[in-house]
Amino acid sequence: MLESLFSRHKLILLVFAFLVAFFAWHSRSFEINASADTLISEDNRDFINSQKISQKFAPEEFLIVAYKPKNTGIFSPQSLDNIAKLSKELSQLERVKSVRSIMNVPLLGKGGESLSANTNPSELTQSKLNLSEQALKDLFRNHPIYDGLIVNHEQTATGIQLLFKPNLKLKALDAQILRLQEKRLNSPLTNEEQAKLKHLKAQAEPLENTLRDSRNKEVEQLREIIEKYRGDADLYLGGVHVLGYQLINIIQHDLKVFGAAIGLLICVLIYAIFRRLSWVLITVLCCASNLFITVGAFGLLGLKATVISSNFISLQLILSLAIVIHLIVQYREELSKTPDLSQNDLVLQTLREKVAPCFFAGFTTSLGFASLLLSDIEPVSTFGLMMIIAMVVTISCTLLLFPALLLLFSKERATQSTGIFSAIMHKTQAFCAARSGLIIVFSLVFFTASVLGSLRLDVENSFINYFASDTAVHKELSFIDTEFGGTTQLDVIYTPPKADRPNKNLVLRAADIQAVHGIQKSLDEFDAMGTTLSVVNLTKLAKQLNNNKPLTEYELTAVYWTLDKSMRQDLLSSYFIEPPAQLRISGRIKDSTKDLDRGVLLANIHKDIQALGIAPESYQLSGLFVLYQAMLDQLFTSQILSLGAVFLALGIAFWVIFKSLRIALITIVPNIISAIAVLGVMGWMGIPLDFMTMTIAAIAMGIAVDDTIHYTHRYLQELKSNTPEEAIARSHHSVGLALIYTSLIIAVGFGLLAFSDFVPGILFGLLTGLAIFIALIADLTLLPALLQKYVREPVAKNCA
Repeated sequence: MLESLFSRHKLILLVFAFLVAFFAWHSRSFEINASADTLISEDNRDFINSQKISQKFAPEEFLIVAYKPKNTGIFSPQSLDNIAKLSKELSQLERVKSVRSIMNVPLLGKGGESLSANTNPSELTQSKLNLSEQALKDLFRNHPIYDGLIVNHEQTATGIQLLFKPNLKLKALDAQILRLQEKRLNSPLTNEEQAKLKHLKAQAEPLENTLRDSRNKEVEQLREIIEKYRGDADLYLGGVHVLGYQLINIIQHDLKVFGAAIGLLICVLIYAIFRRLSWVLITVLCCASNLFITVGAFGLLGLKATVISSNFISLQLILSLAIVIHLIVQYREELSKTPDLSQNDLVLQTLREKVAPCFFAGFTTSLGFASLLLSDIEPVSTFGLMMIIAMVVTISCTLLLFPALLLLFSKERATQSTGIFSAIMHKTQAFCAARSGLIIVFSLVFFTASVLGSLRLDVENSFINYFASDTAVHKELSFIDTEFGGTTQLDVIYTPPKADRPNKNLVLRAADIQAVHGIQKSLDEFDAMGTTLSVVNLTKLAKQLNNNKPLTEYELTAVYWTLDKSMRQDLLSSYFIEPPAQLRISGRIKDSTKDLDRGVLLANIHKDIQALGIAPESYQLSGLFVLYQAMLDQLFTSQILSLGAVFLALGIAFWVIFKSLRIALITIVPNIISAIAVLGVMGWMGIPLDFMTMTIAAIAMGIAVDDTIHYTHRYLQELKSNTPEEAIARSHHSVGLALIYTSLIIAVGFGLLAFSDFVPGILFGLLTGLAIFIALIADLTLLPALLQKYVREPVAKNCA
């Protein structure tokens, strides 16, 4: 079959040229959506509840521009003039609904006793009142609403808020989708409802894509506008969508710069090892074809790269490169053994030897990535699906394309493997033969230390720390985080008991305000808590307007109705709704807080609220902070459990492949050690698990499985005609060389990521390199030691 297939190798190349062109065209549809909200699974009760709360209180989408004068105060004439001009320019952006700054926020303290329903808030602004610098300082100092929101507490910087118009059509679609998703949590949807949900999502998707593109474009426009004012002030841009924009930009930058650097390095090292340009060309064409076909397939299937899956290109490069190098080494070995064979026969013999181990390696590697499919978190399971597709493409395409390309070239001159790598293999093989017991004992100690380290792991979700501390992005996000109320949203929704609301004419009741005040006060006591806002801030403002005398609940109701409708909307509707009455305390967590343990913080918040006598059913925590932390905890638990399931599945797969339970148990050991070792190193070094590093264990398994299959397959073949010691020696000097070549190229290539500004990319590169190194050591020491000690006779015929 192979002979007839590759007698038409030029036809195969023609078909591949068409396939690569076809999928390359469709790769234009592939998207990188690294915004923070892509990490939230939609079919999740916490997410559904959070969306319901958001729709009820309708908090407005906003970005903030922080303005910090260099040589003057924020209330100086020059600063006020610049802020006015900047605000006017920002208001011209298409989606901007309004711009809030110290120039146009209502200064109700200057309204005196004339405040009424007929009061025009725009008349009580700095642009109209033209107050002195000192008067503004006094007015904004410790302001119940504006302190930490419009002006930082030290009054050295001011925030300009951009409020955006909602997409009403998308908002309506989201409401319908949410209702069906909520229903699905409690009972299965009918066929009609499932079809409706699918249709609604299809309608919403283009609107979401347009909105995301608009947000990214707006960030670019904002940067162009504020650049003109940098001579007078330092300016910082913040907000959730700014974070998403920065993530996409830096991931795209790293893919281009480091992808090109890794590709160039691979070419250099391939040539340095094999000394033939044809091997460089074949390697590049195989890897590039696999990537184009895979990315195009993702585009056709609508699979998007998120922060979690953004490293799939690097991983597929590992898989493609490993197979190509194994094939090159096998070809050169066949040439060395039988130099008189024709090129066609050499290629066919290479395939006969490598098709089975490559297929088995691909299958078991896919099992490793299948652990991600067991996650209930959609972006993680999608990453698992993407890597399985990438694995299928890599195996099928490489085994077809490599021989077809090789047949275009003349036969290589036979050479002997010499040099440093052969010396390393010789010494390693000798050490395994002489010290197998020591290797096993050391591996057991190392594994125990790794397990203990993995028990020290914690989860982390600080997006600010995704960027290196010396980068402009990190400084910008940190400034907004520390000076203007935090980054990640955390809301507390308080629902007063119905029995406590006998008087329906009262808008704000004293008991409700006291309960909210207690909750808000307990939140403010945490160092990590930024600005908090609720109806309590309105009551404090009302107290200031009443000559610092507290108002009764009847007076508060009167103040509420005397305010202009738009002012009521701004000051109250995002924090109080009825019926039924619900009150929202809006807060943001300062992600840059040193030694912040988010899980402990949430537990303490619950503890403090319940210590106030508020029943658990009377309040609810919501917001991105809660969602991210809950999902990380869920992911951590599911990944640990799924790793056990995958180890079992791999053991069964090895049993089927090698037709020996003993060999299956031996071959699973290096894979378990490689996966646990990376987690152990992270635990001992205090590297937290986040949405990217959480997948490292699955990646380590995928890498170790590939090398294990190739080595064990070769050992069993050699054992048929050699002693165990000779089989180990011959395996080391054939497959062992392929393992060390592959590991060297990949480890050095991923080491380049250490120069990235994207911290998860740095950790991914270094941890992947570490996983490769551990897998290499385990497969060249522990695996042969176990095989030599416990597998000394050939197993059943056709075992592999």
